[in-house]
Amino acid sequence: MPSIPFHKYQGAGNDFILVDQRDQRFLSRQDTDAIRALCHRRFGIGADGLILLQKREAYDFEMLYFNADGGEGSMCGNGGRCIVAFASHLGIIGNSCRFLAVDGPHEARLRPNGWVELRLADVTTVEKGPAHFFLDTGSPHYVTFVDDLQSVDVFREGRAIRYSERFKSQGTNVNFVQALGEGIAVATYERGVEDETLACGTGVTASAIASYLRASASGPQTVPIQAKGGRLEARFEPRGDGFTNIWLCGPAEKVFEGTVAR
Repeated sequence: MPSIPFHKYQGAGNDFILVDQRDQRFLSRQDTDAIRALCHRRFGIGADGLILLQKREAYDFEMLYFNADGGEGSMCGNGGRCIVAFASHLGIIGNSCRFLAVDGPHEARLRPNGWVELRLADVTTVEKGPAHFFLDTGSPHYVTFVDDLQSVDVFREGRAIRYSERFKSQGTNVNFVQALGEGIAVATYERGVEDETLACGTGVTASAIASYLRASASGPQTVPIQAKGGRLEARFEPRGDGFTNIWLCGPAEKVFEGTVAR
């Protein structure tokens, strides 16, 4: 049986299997069962998602992202930061790069301290409800604010929103946010994983933007964020009814590497 060489990376506890497919194809979009098995935390390597790094003309590389359920996902912010760290490890980029993902081109930079900065797509609209915000930062996010994040049953309450009448067909990620003295704390239920994750890059970015709107702030922002798996940072600028120059920043670290039988 052929084996697949892989690397395991994590960004603030959001963990991914990364596979270099520049010279050989190990997996494709049709390999849903295999990808799900590899991500299984008891019978596989274990991860929130799997990412393929592939060649793409006019870009440093292409990122193909799959959720833990084996299906191709929308943009993953922490996954995007991890694949940049992986590309640096492979020696195919320097301190900056431009790559293609499912939602279009992305820029990224590596800080000297090991943090990776990833530019996300502009946000064009934000839905403001009586008790929530809903916006797309590369993936759809429902954001609601709470007084005590530790008391929230993220799995139960997040799942109830994700499978509500409005969202059950396409799904949504659900973020619970607590305002801190400086910045915010965020916990996220992720569709595709169908569980709480220790961090969600596009989710904390959506939460930072929602926090800005909730506070009626103005001007460019840098928001410190505490996820359960570590610290992150979001930067953005308001533009009209939306936001631009959006950057997700944080650690992206190699955990281990190996080979696995398919």
